[in-house]
Amino acid sequence: MRKCSLTSLDALLKKIAEQNAVYLPVDDGEGRAAYKQWEEGVKMSDALNTVRSPKDFFFPQTENLMEFKTEGKKIEIIDTRSESEDFVIFGVRACDVKSFEVLDNVFLKDPVDTYYASRREHGVIVSMACTRPTETCFCQTFGIDAAEPCGDISAWKTETDLYLEAKTEKGEKLMALLESLTEACDSAAVEAQKKETAEIMKKLPLAGLSTAGFGGDKTDELFDAPEWKTLSQSCLGCGTCTFVCPTCQCYDIKDFNTGKEIIRFRCWDSCMYSEFTKMSAGQPRLSQVERFRQRFMHKLVYYPTNNNGLYSCVGCGRCLAKCPISMNIVKVMKTIGEKAE
Repeated sequence: MRKCSLTSLDALLKKIAEQNAVYLPVDDGEGRAAYKQWEEGVKMSDALNTVRSPKDFFFPQTENLMEFKTEGKKIEIIDTRSESEDFVIFGVRACDVKSFEVLDNVFLKDPVDTYYASRREHGVIVSMACTRPTETCFCQTFGIDAAEPCGDISAWKTETDLYLEAKTEKGEKLMALLESLTEACDSAAVEAQKKETAEIMKKLPLAGLSTAGFGGDKTDELFDAPEWKTLSQSCLGCGTCTFVCPTCQCYDIKDFNTGKEIIRFRCWDSCMYSEFTKMSAGQPRLSQVERFRQRFMHKLVYYPTNNNGLYSCVGCGRCLAKCPISMNIVKVMKTIGEKAE
């Protein structure tokens, strides 16, 4: 483990930026934080988390996939990708780091999504331990330790210093670059911080939330639960929860004719929308209750069924904070899961 003074943080970020683009949470002036590329004068936010997750770096909201040019019956396919930049995402919370594992299971399994894979290859994740979790946090429900984040490098920030520990080969390579700006140290301050954070986590309102009523063997038991109808009645189907969620991976692929060529692109989609996966035969989930059930069954039952028990929720709390009618995964887990348990 190594450390540097917080007064040297700008120098450390500048050193990283000599070889990589560096992105970190920055306040937007309205009490929110978003990822922004570091440059001289940019200060890291102290916010617990960003409004939008760092998922965008690997799975952007919109991206061009290819272009087509036609001449008579001849079709030319053009790969529009350019070489991805090497970049570092600095200050990623433990819940968001875990979300990358969820996305990896989708995009890196055969057939591999080469667009996503390229960005993952070029990206380095520097995580940041939480010290002030809030009442919307429930990452511990899914076995995530907010005080012990994963990533290529794990970081802990005290009032005076930044502590860094490499976890992967990528992390070790980046730490070697920062050797002149850091010094070897013991982990006493970090261990003390972990204990303090653990005590805070125990006192949060959702500390006792459990997944015991869900999992890969609960499909038959939960699918026809009458509570789905009651819970879904207040849902607006706006999709806000899916767009702030760090693990949602649904997308649509569309073609746009510019008059000179056809651009094929993909964009995020939401299972909460009435036209999601709509084809010539119609929408397979015609009612709001079916679409509502699909979202939460996927996160809590279908996904763990196909991924060795890993849930497709990381307890970041964004959906709790942003849902306009306060209908969220916690209410579902308490209403349906505890009954099943």
